[in-house]
Amino acid sequence: MKVTLVVPNFRWAQWDKNTLWHFVPYNLCLLAAMIEDICDVKIVDANVQNMSENDLRTILTEQNPDVVGITVLMDQYGPSGHTAARVVKDINNNIKTVIGGVYATMNSQTVIADENIDYVVMGEGEYVFRDLLGYFMGKNKIPDTGVAYRFNGDVINGGHSDFIQNLDALPLPAYHLIDFTMYSSKDFVTRESIDSPRDFPFARVYTSRGCPYGCCFCQVESISGKKFRPRIAQKVLEEIRWLKEKYGIKSIIFDDDNLYTDKKRAKAIFRGMIEQGLSMPWLSMGVAVFRLDEEEIDLMHKSGCKYIDIAIESGSQRVLKEVIRKPVDYNQAKKMVKKAKEYGIYVAANFIVGFPTETWDEIRATIRFAEELNVDYAKIFVAIPLRNTRLWDLSVETGALKTNFNQPDIRWSNGQLETDEFTANDLTILRAYEWDRINFTDPAKRKRAAEMMKITEEKLLMIRRDTLNAAISSLVKNT
Repeated sequence: MKVTLVVPNFRWAQWDKNTLWHFVPYNLCLLAAMIEDICDVKIVDANVQNMSENDLRTILTEQNPDVVGITVLMDQYGPSGHTAARVVKDINNNIKTVIGGVYATMNSQTVIADENIDYVVMGEGEYVFRDLLGYFMGKNKIPDTGVAYRFNGDVINGGHSDFIQNLDALPLPAYHLIDFTMYSSKDFVTRESIDSPRDFPFARVYTSRGCPYGCCFCQVESISGKKFRPRIAQKVLEEIRWLKEKYGIKSIIFDDDNLYTDKKRAKAIFRGMIEQGLSMPWLSMGVAVFRLDEEEIDLMHKSGCKYIDIAIESGSQRVLKEVIRKPVDYNQAKKMVKKAKEYGIYVAANFIVGFPTETWDEIRATIRFAEELNVDYAKIFVAIPLRNTRLWDLSVETGALKTNFNQPDIRWSNGQLETDEFTANDLTILRAYEWDRINFTDPAKRKRAAEMMKITEEKLLMIRRDTLNAAISSLVKNT
C-alpha cells in the first residue's frame, strides 16, 4: 500500500504570516515512523514549498497513492485541508482521504460532512492511523475510537482517540522522509522574531503532552487531555543526542506546553544536557512561570537557555482566577523574571486582553503589569475564542461572540469580541500601540530586541511602523 501524507498550503485559506513562520511537519514524520514497516510512505509539504493546487495535483498523480493523509494545524487553515481533499478526489475518487490534526479533532462533524473526505482521525493518531491502514489492507477491523466516517449514508463517529499513555514507546520522527536540512536552516526562518532559533541548524523537541491547568482560551485540554503525560528525561536526552549526531543541530526549541510541570524531570533533563555534553543554546515557549524556582533557572542557564516566553495572561486577579483560571502568583513571577535576567536569559511574557466580562480598567491593569514585570519583551494578544474552549462558551453566553464572527477567518492580531466595555477596534489599536510603547521606548530594550531578532534597529523600526499601520488599516476597514 502506498501512502502520501500532506501538509496543505495554508495560503489556500485565510493565511496570516503572524501565526506560522517555521512549521516543521513533526506530526507527519511521527506518523510516518509508525507506518514505515507496513507501507510505502511519502511526505509532501505543500505549505513550505508554497505549492499551487496544480502543483499538488501533479505530485500526487505521479505518486499514485492508495491513501492520502492530510493534516491541518489550526481551525483558521481548515479550508486548505478541504482543498487538498478535493484535489485528491479530482485525481482519482478511489484514493482514500484521511484528515487529522487540530482542525479535524475540534471540528469533526464539519469535516466529515465534506464528501471528499472519507475518514477523520480525532485526537492522537499514531496508533489509530496505523490501525486504520490495517483495516484498509483487510488485516483488522476499523478502530472503535478516534475515527469518524460514513457508512450506508450514516456518519459513524467513534469520538476522540484514547490518549497514548506511554509516549516513550513512540519512535523518533522519520525526518529522513523530508529535507530536514532545509527545515533546520536559517533560510527556513523567514519571519523576524525574538523567539527565532539562536543557532543553525536547529530542531524542535516535544517532551510531553496533556495539560492539567485548563486555561479558558486553550484547546490543548480538548486535544491532548487534562492529564500531564511526560516522556522520561532519558528519552528526551536520547532524542537531543540523536539530533545532534545525525543532523548536526546547534540549538533547540522546546515547544511543548509543560516542560516544567514536573520539576524533578525538568531538572533531570537540564542536568543531563550539562553532564552528557548536550548543552547548546535553547529556547522555551509558553513557560508556566509558577513552576519555576531558582535552582531550575540556574540549571537552565548552565544547559544553554537563552530565551523563555512566560505565560502571565492578565494583570487582573479577578480575570486571572475567575475567567482564565491560571495559578499565576505575581510576586513569584517578578522574582523569577529578575533571576532569569540576572543570568542573561532573555525573558518575554504573554498577555491577553479583551475577555468577556473584563472591564476597561482590568484591561489597563494588564497593560500596567506588563510594564511593572519588567520583562525584556511583552507580547500583547487579544482574546480569540476557539471552539471547544470555555472562552468560546463564555463568549456565546455573554453575547460577546457576534453573529457575523466566522471561525475560519480569525486574525490573531485583531480584536474579535465586543462588549459594553470595549469594541474589537478598541482592542486592535490598544494592542498595537501599547506593544510599541512598552517594548521600544527604552533605547536599550530596542537594541536588545533587534539583537534577538538578528536585524538592525532600522529594520526593527520598519516592523514597528508596519504593525501600527496594519492596526490603523484594520480600523479603517472595520469602520
